[in-house]
Amino acid sequence: MTSFADLSAWTWLIQFFIIVVALLVANLVRCNVPLFRRSLLPSALLAGLLILCLKPLGFFSTLVDKHAMEIVTYHALGLGFVAMALKNKKIKSATSTIKVVETGAVTASTYILQGLVGLIVTVPLFLFGKELFYASGLLLPMGYGQGPGQALNFGVTFASWAEGQGLVFHGSDFGLSIAATGFIVGSLVGVIYMNVLRRKGKLKVREKAESEHYTLADYESAGEIPHSESIDKLTVQLSLVLLVYGLVFLLMYGIQQLDLGQFGVKTLKPLVWGFNFLWGTLIGVLIRWLIGRLRKSNLMQREYINNFMLDRIAGTCFDVMIVAGTAAIDFNNLRGLWLPLILVCTVGALATFFYVLRCCRKLYPDYQYEGFFSMFGMLTGTASNGMILLREIDPRFETPAANNLVLQTIPALAFGFPVLLLMGFAPQSLANTLITMGIMVAALLLFGLFIFRKRKN
Repeated sequence: MTSFADLSAWTWLIQFFIIVVALLVANLVRCNVPLFRRSLLPSALLAGLLILCLKPLGFFSTLVDKHAMEIVTYHALGLGFVAMALKNKKIKSATSTIKVVETGAVTASTYILQGLVGLIVTVPLFLFGKELFYASGLLLPMGYGQGPGQALNFGVTFASWAEGQGLVFHGSDFGLSIAATGFIVGSLVGVIYMNVLRRKGKLKVREKAESEHYTLADYESAGEIPHSESIDKLTVQLSLVLLVYGLVFLLMYGIQQLDLGQFGVKTLKPLVWGFNFLWGTLIGVLIRWLIGRLRKSNLMQREYINNFMLDRIAGTCFDVMIVAGTAAIDFNNLRGLWLPLILVCTVGALATFFYVLRCCRKLYPDYQYEGFFSMFGMLTGTASNGMILLREIDPRFETPAANNLVLQTIPALAFGFPVLLLMGFAPQSLANTLITMGIMVAALLLFGLFIFRKRKN
């Protein structure tokens, strides 16, 4: 018989209690301390850093469960992507298809650049005797470009590859540290550059809207189920998200059982569980399409999907992911890794900044700074960081920058998926890593030819 007085019955609740208390405290600090408010650092990152600072305290260190925080990070990433995939996509303003494709190309090519830069740092360090996993530089695009969830997923995978080769590499801590640094880089560097442009008069300061005005159409569309009848509308949204995520588990488990030969065992299968966000996106889109077909054929009379609530679910998942991912970092495991960590993050930040700036000048001549801040924020943090920076200079989203950021996901995924397979190929050996670097150079050149090609008026 279960004893609810047993502390083990409260373990997971305690972890979520720590997360939500840290979030509330961090939000209070951010709203009332001008320094933090001006920095544009997300409250979720401040909450994670708060837990990180308190972890050395004896009593608090026993409360924070590193393994539990890593599990929360992993599942929050997948659930957040599922919620975003289930949404009925609505475009508020016109955005050309070619601009969306070009924006996706910038995203994918920046991932490649970050991975290449990371390897340029870590491979020589390994060759010159540094106790470091040679392929660890590939965690830079996972931390900067993808965020804590993917940094954790591939950090764990890389740690297992390193262990199989007799190397000790705390990949989860290395990857999560890169992700946390990425949020700081995206926010602080973005704000500093924004202020520099304002002082030089190069950036047009737009008048901010004092408050956001919503209509009923923002909360629900015609024909939706009631807010509360036999089942609450929020319950329906959560049920759909969890249904899709359950199908994600069945898919990953099924792939794991297949006999896929040497390629499957060495390259594909190690990545299957790390791609929970990708499978969630694909199955979510499929379920959304299926519901749409049922609606058109009148087999389903009411609309069950509510974009507003799915946005809130996704936002909550990503906030929790950032807090838990940052809180899961163990500084003791980073001993001996500080030099490569600092070099990878610094060089990666510089390369991302100048590359994205150059691309945006070429692609968005009429709104280059709006395009830059939205893309730079996303490619060092998450899409929400890009939106936060964009709101500072385009609060009403008058330029196409916001739509480009939202709609580029599909082409970026199509462009970047073949490169993601290299994440399972490179860590197998140093030779594979060097081959991966060559492939990345070739891919970057191809993307450059596409992005910087001459355009007809």
